[in-house]
Amino acid sequence: MQARVTLFEIDILRISLADALLLFKQRVLPRLRAHPECEGVMALETSEGKGMLISFWTTAEAADEALKSGFYDEQVAEFTMFLRQAPGRENYEVALHEMNSACKAEGAASP
Repeated sequence: MQARVTLFEIDILRISLADALLLFKQRVLPRLRAHPECEGVMALETSEGKGMLISFWTTAEAADEALKSGFYDEQVAEFTMFLRQAPGRENYEVALHEMNSACKAEGAASP
């Protein structure tokens, strides 16, 4: 599995973090879910607008193809007007991926 890490900084004077996340969920997340080689995504943020998006791909070739095909640039374009600067991007081989199945999804109701 390959992970693409995109570092970004949202201009929180132009858009709130909540609105940026909503925009991501509405415009980008459905495209990532529909992409046959994308295995998932994780978004991290600070209250100052700094963030990291980690997308997981089946192989390094699949991650590269998403970049070469313009798929990655199309997703970044959704946020260009809200970014303080162009996002940084790096690829990593996933050495360990552990998710506790007992953990509840954020916002899930307690039993």
